[in-house]
Amino acid sequence: MTSAGRSSEPGAGPPQDDAQRVSAGDEIRAAGGVVIREGRVAVVHRPKYDDWSLPKGKLEPGETWEQAALREVEEEIGTRARLGRELAPVRYTHKGRPKTVRYWVMDAEGGEFTPNDEVDEVRWLPFGEAQALLSYDADRRLVAGAQPGPLNT
Repeated sequence: MTSAGRSSEPGAGPPQDDAQRVSAGDEIRAAGGVVIREGRVAVVHRPKYDDWSLPKGKLEPGETWEQAALREVEEEIGTRARLGRELAPVRYTHKGRPKTVRYWVMDAEGGEFTPNDEVDEVRWLPFGEAQALLSYDADRRLVAGAQPGPLNT
């Protein structure tokens, strides 16, 4: 089965505005990145969901959003990265709980990918190819927003 036709995260609902958010204790908080190396974007395959997405994961206790984003990128794709500008957050419902994922544009600074239980493949693709492969509309929008251009430099 192909994942190309998916439009949202597994269990995703419509985005929520800040006024509708519940307390942080009920909210799932995650962070990740649009990681760029030599003009190419890292896209990960998650065997659990059989999808293609951007590297991300949940915050650990006491961790900042930025720390979580950098840690998750390194854990999932084996690449150390430097934070750039923050992109628009993604909000949806996952298993009945609100989830917010904050993303940053990141510059890859080195490292090597090793397949693991969460991510079995990483592809470094030009922006357009990354958008075509990604399984979720939200991820495609993030890649579009990270693309260098007159409004994004």
